[in-house]
Amino acid sequence: MSPAPRKPSRPSDPPSRPPPGPAAAGAPEPSQAVPPSKPAPGLYIVATPIGNIGDISLRALELLRRADLVAAEDTRVTAKLFARYGIKTQLTAYHDHNAERVRPGLLARLGAGAVVALVSDAGTPLISDPGYKLVRAAHDAGIPVTALPGASAVLTALVLSGLPTDRFLFAGFLDSRGERRRRALSELKSVPASLVFFESAHRIADSLADMLDRLGDREAAVGRELTKRFEEMRRGRLSALTAHYQAAGPPKGELVVVVGPPRDDAAPVDLDGLLRDALSRQSLRDAADAVATATGLPRREVYARALALARELP
Repeated sequence: MSPAPRKPSRPSDPPSRPPPGPAAAGAPEPSQAVPPSKPAPGLYIVATPIGNIGDISLRALELLRRADLVAAEDTRVTAKLFARYGIKTQLTAYHDHNAERVRPGLLARLGAGAVVALVSDAGTPLISDPGYKLVRAAHDAGIPVTALPGASAVLTALVLSGLPTDRFLFAGFLDSRGERRRRALSELKSVPASLVFFESAHRIADSLADMLDRLGDREAAVGRELTKRFEEMRRGRLSALTAHYQAAGPPKGELVVVVGPPRDDAAPVDLDGLLRDALSRQSLRDAADAVATATGLPRREVYARALALARELP
């Protein structure tokens, strides 16, 4: 009598598993697994979260655990990250105020074959943070340098802004003194790219007003508390953003400002023609404001030209 045909397995049937028993010959038990090897000696530039503490890579955590030393901009800030992930590596402070004194010791450790990680308070080190002199000195000494990429407030704000991302310039913090800030903005006026700035909450209204004056009424965005619970990306023209923060007062949180590139019109702006037409219908101030808004030219420049043309009118 022929045996009964074997029932075919259904797609929903779970895959067969080997019966429980001793591990295959030569395979180590989990408790006997070989630990990962120590990283190669050198300087490691490690990005840390800019707000959400979960935004750190597995590679960064492993490196921070296995490093001989972590140089941190503020050890108190980095200690919170270490506590969250159970990292016990030695911390030492490395910031703008002690860098000249501490750098030789770090280079000596690196020269002796140590694994040293450099972190900032948040984001990618060296971006408006101390560290480039240490990296340069390590290169000059023939010490290997590598980076563990991760969070960056610059790129996070740029991609959330809705402004062109194909070319951008990061300009860091503008000067706190008004005249120097305006001079720096004038130098950036013709850069054919989106501009990215860091700014403090108590200066944001003044800085936006100066951007409006020197760059024209461009599209812009202000990012606040990026990656955190109350993340905000406020978008609009510089005139609208300036008016908002002048009325609302300083916001809470860290700020990143993204300003769109200058207008790329096919034909040059006929400023005199636009102003003469506006002056025939509006007051001097209203005409200058309307033309500045329409062209994206700095209000101060447009007003000065409108004043000169008004004197020529009968």
